[in-house]
Order: sequence, then structure tokens, then C-alpha cells
Amino acid sequence: MTTAYAPYPAGRPRRLRRDSFTRNLVRENALSPHDLIYPVFVTEGQQRREAVSSMPGVERLSLDLLLPVAEECVQLGIPVMALFPVIDASLKTYDGKEALNPDGLVPRVVRELKKRFPELGVMTDVALDPFTSHGQDGLPDDNGYILNEETIEMLVGQALTQAEAGVDIVAPSDMMDGRIGAIRQALESRKLIHTRIMAYSAKYASAFYGPFRDAVGSAANLGKADKKTYQMDPGNSDEALHEVALDIAEGADMVMVKPGMPYLDVVRRVKDEFGVPTFAYQVSGEYAMLKAAAQNGWLDHDAVMLESLLAFKRAGADGVLTYFAIDAAKKLRQA
Repeated sequence: MTTAYAPYPAGRPRRLRRDSFTRNLVRENALSPHDLIYPVFVTEGQQRREAVSSMPGVERLSLDLLLPVAEECVQLGIPVMALFPVIDASLKTYDGKEALNPDGLVPRVVRELKKRFPELGVMTDVALDPFTSHGQDGLPDDNGYILNEETIEMLVGQALTQAEAGVDIVAPSDMMDGRIGAIRQALESRKLIHTRIMAYSAKYASAFYGPFRDAVGSAANLGKADKKTYQMDPGNSDEALHEVALDIAEGADMVMVKPGMPYLDVVRRVKDEFGVPTFAYQVSGEYAMLKAAAQNGWLDHDAVMLESLLAFKRAGADGVLTYFAIDAAKKLRQA
């Protein structure tokens, strides 16, 4: 086989693996704390700390206990914290109207975080599932089908509520058609021109989300229903490029693929096709698997944590949402 490289023995690829300084010199991809976004679960109250049983090391925290976590993110160089609310069951309704409350949990947390830590980026989820009595990301009709335009109207209000509270990045995760354009137009009309949109553009109907739904309390509401009429089919990747193209055209600043490691081929295709800021979400199920294996002594926790995150960078991701963010940033600082 002809090659641009010198054949053996003139060419010996192992020469560049001989010692650590050479490996460091020629490394193609590297991971830093600046590549990480830390998803956190916030709940009402004071001094509330609730472990998420299916996600070892992850807790639901009240705002007062979240503030030291935010401070740690700043100290470690983690640029963004992503908020996911745990809403009291009494506030959950068919239409998720609590998502529009300017004095609700999310806006209050956003305002306090930006007041205390203006240098920390804050990102918020735009979707109704934490707020709905049925656990769906949108409004269902009488047959359970999620209505597109009616849902978008609520999502626009939710995004504006978050933006007006001062959030830096709104992240629509609902997968309704046309919602990025509607949100961008609404932000522009309110002169909220600096609010960034990170679109969950290729979000798959994945079985890897289970622990997250436990964490935000939507699993029980969802019951045996699924989200396959709006989230993507795991068998498709051409469709992901279509979804990403639409979101970019509608005004997304950044795009995301979710889940992460099982969909690294999609991350690479998106980055190669569009060359825009591309992110991936190492979701709760991925985190839980690695944690469980490490706790059983089957894997080296820190080694697989960092290797998995580096894989996202190698696949073309500019950054990763990961529950490992703080642990990974600490290890990277020690390296």
C-alpha cells in the first residue's frame, strides 16, 4: 500500500511514544477545565441536600448549598454551570405554567448566581418536563401527542423569563420544530441580544436518561409513556444533520448532541459538516455506568473519567456537559 509516510523501518511510529515529553509534544487533543459545563440540580428550601441514588456523588441542593459549588467552579476554571430545577409536585400542572413565573425557582437562582459570581456562565434548560404533571417536555393533546405550536408558545415564555433574570445561555432541550427561531425572534424583540442559545439539536430518544429523570422528579409523572414522537430515533444520523442545519439557520449560537459517548459518530459528523461550536452531553446513564463499575472495582475511576471526556474532544466536541466536571477539573489541575 502506498502511503505519504515512510515505510518501516525508516518509519517507526513508536518513536513518538518513546517518552512522556514526546507524547505531550505530539498529542492531537487535550482536555482542560474550560471544556467542561457542570449540570446541577437545584431545589427549594434552605440547607437541603438530597442524594440522587442512581447517580452516586450527585445531589439536589438548595440555593444556599449551591453557592459554594458555584464558587468552586469559578476557582477550578469551569466556565459554565447548567441549572436543572426540582419543582415541588404541588406546582406541576398540565401546561407547566410555573416555568413562566419570574419569581420561580430558576429565575431566583439565576439572579443570585449572577449577583454573586458574575464571571461564572449560567445556562438554563428550556423544556417543560420538570414543570408538567405528565412529565412530557410539551403539551399533549387528548391522545397524548405533543402539540408543537402550543408548546413553542410556552417555551418562548420560559426562555424570556430566564433571559430577563439574567441567564447567559438558554438551552432548549424539547426538540419541537421551529422553537429556536421563535425563541431567537422573541429575544431580539426584547433587545436581549446577548443571550446565547445552545440548542439541543440532536437529542435522541435514549434509554440513557433514566437517572436524570429520577433526579428532577419527572420519571414518576412520565410513567410508561415515552418521548419518541419528538426526540430522535437512535438509528438515525443523517437526520441529526438536518436538525442541526435547521437550528443554525434559526439562530442557534451553539449546538449539542445528546447523549454523548454512544453518539460520538454524530458529534464528528456535525462538527465536520458545519464547523460551529458543538457540544455533547455525557448524560446521567453514562455517568452512572462508570460510577457503578468503579465502585465495584472493575474500572479505575479517574482514568476512565478523563479518558471518556477526552474522547469527546477527539470526536470534535468543543465542550462537554458532565457530572464529572468538578472531579475532572481537580485532576486536570494536578496533572
